[in-house]
Amino acid sequence: MPLHPGVYAGILGEKINRHNVSCWLVNTGWTGGSYGDGKRMSIKYTRALLNAALDGKLNTVSYKEDPVFGLSVPVECSGVPSEILTPKNTWKNKKAYDQKAAELAGRFKENFKKYEAHVSPDVTASGPK
Repeated sequence: MPLHPGVYAGILGEKINRHNVSCWLVNTGWTGGSYGDGKRMSIKYTRALLNAALDGKLNTVSYKEDPVFGLSVPVECSGVPSEILTPKNTWKNKKAYDQKAAELAGRFKENFKKYEAHVSPDVTASGPK
């Protein structure tokens, strides 16, 4: 990339605000535990989430905030079991989930330090708790 990633993040943020669009983060990867314990996210559920987002159906449901990452997570989506929507609920060992989430958040925060000087304070504040 010819410019610092923070520049591109700023451009994306401006376009999102200017055009008043919704952005979605959809887990198409692993769920239910660490590699070897969990499994791949069902394509059926991925499709249901994507279709709901594209059809505007996720604009009318309730959300809760993820306590570690601060993301707004829908509490319901047609065609998707509610436990899938809260990653911790898919793990047999909830303590192991908490440990992995804290580890990932810590790794994110540590890695992000090299970008902090090049992004706005609201971008920095939007990271993991």
